[in-house]
Amino acid sequence: MARYFDVHPENPQRRAVGQVVDLVREGGLIAYPTDSCFALGCQLGNREGIDRIRAIRHLDDKHHFTLVCQDFAQLGQFVHISNAVFRSIKAATPGSYTFILPATKEVPRRLLHPKKKTVGVRIPDHVVAQALVAELGEPLVSSTLLLPDHEEPMTQGWEIKEELDHQVDAVVDGEAGTEPTTVIDFSEDFPEIVRVGAGDPKLFE
Repeated sequence: MARYFDVHPENPQRRAVGQVVDLVREGGLIAYPTDSCFALGCQLGNREGIDRIRAIRHLDDKHHFTLVCQDFAQLGQFVHISNAVFRSIKAATPGSYTFILPATKEVPRRLLHPKKKTVGVRIPDHVVAQALVAELGEPLVSSTLLLPDHEEPMTQGWEIKEELDHQVDAVVDGEAGTEPTTVIDFSEDFPEIVRVGAGDPKLFE
């Protein structure tokens, strides 16, 4: 059964954040809130966790996983960004955008798009998500919590606990947004809008 953490959306309890991150470090898979919507997350080197995300969401190997980062310094370790692209992304972060970029060697191969060698990255504008990533000290490998038979992402922590009780190790509730991120592909150095979501796409049109 999944543990349930009711975390304050503006002042997350440090003890709860620490307990969740301990679970992640022990190989756990969590559902946690972001400024876009809830996400599934695990540690970077957690092969089993990544496979569990694929199984829950019925994903193939072409799916772009997202590295949810604390800040630009961390993001820059995992993707290659040209100066022009850096300025565009900087203007839109933190926020409800996911950017697809060429990965550095720091990213495990199993997370990369098989042909493009790209990965998704984002910096969330959400206190709880930021607290988790700060405590972990590295990005959370994440994917939007959109189940295969659902048209909309799940937006309530208790619903997620009921639905995924035996598939995740913890549900962190702390007021998530209700729409997935807007996805911008910068792998060719110019913006291609892949999905319109919570972030305003006008910045990249």
